[in-house]
Amino acid sequence: TLWQIVAASGDGRIDAVTIDDAPAFGWRGIMLDSARHFQPVSYVKTLIDRMAMAKLNTLHWHLSDDQGWRIAIDRYPRLTSIGAWRRPAGAAGTDPKTGKPVRYGGFYTKDEIRDVVAYAKARHVTIVPEIDMPGHATAIIAAYPELASAPNPPSAPSNEWGILPNLLNPNAQTLRFVEQVLDEVMALFPGTYIHVGGDEAVKDQWKANPAIQAQMKRLGLTDENALQGWFMAQLGDYLNAHGRRLIGWDEILEGKVPANATVMSWRGIDGAMTAAKAGHDTL
Repeated sequence: TLWQIVAASGDGRIDAVTIDDAPAFGWRGIMLDSARHFQPVSYVKTLIDRMAMAKLNTLHWHLSDDQGWRIAIDRYPRLTSIGAWRRPAGAAGTDPKTGKPVRYGGFYTKDEIRDVVAYAKARHVTIVPEIDMPGHATAIIAAYPELASAPNPPSAPSNEWGILPNLLNPNAQTLRFVEQVLDEVMALFPGTYIHVGGDEAVKDQWKANPAIQAQMKRLGLTDENALQGWFMAQLGDYLNAHGRRLIGWDEILEGKVPANATVMSWRGIDGAMTAAKAGHDTL
């Protein structure tokens, strides 16, 4: 606050003042989407500097989506060797000189992430990583097609925007995969919250998959939204067991979510109101 007053003074001189300052909100944040477009570490650090100057304290870092996977995971190297790269759409996807495909993408190494996390901490900024699931998962499925819910899954991240149909198969194999990924994510990001997405998961592939329908029947679930709620509850329990808390987009309210899950309402105030009435912290 003192710095802001001095910076606004013009000549660096201010009148004598008493400053009584405290934040109105505990979560003062922005989201950076590095999945659709990859930004270098220098950009992320500059953003953190600007956040600190504006007294923002939470960077929600969107690190996976249909268009790319951006975080190194030792146990699953194809997430970055395959999932971090796509061919740009249209004419931009071909080098006019050679006629060969162009590769766009990138990812952050673990050392880079540790560096950014430490840089943010020194400026009183906490980073909340987001690994989006069960939808927005094309990059994951391209790298590990055995996790797909439909036959003939895509072999590369998408170069298209919008809502894509590719969903993770919510079976035991996928849960084990996600838990092992979360182990490495939690080791890099010490903050309380881990964002697991949950948005725009169109359930057509689940409806058409006999094994998934049989799984729903075994679990006593009435519809696919309830299955997503069950899947998210497994993740919430896993995070709770490791001293963390699940946060997801407001679509997670369509299924039964953990009682201590935090709901981030991106579609307007209604989701936040519903979440708050149900006892959830909400953004």
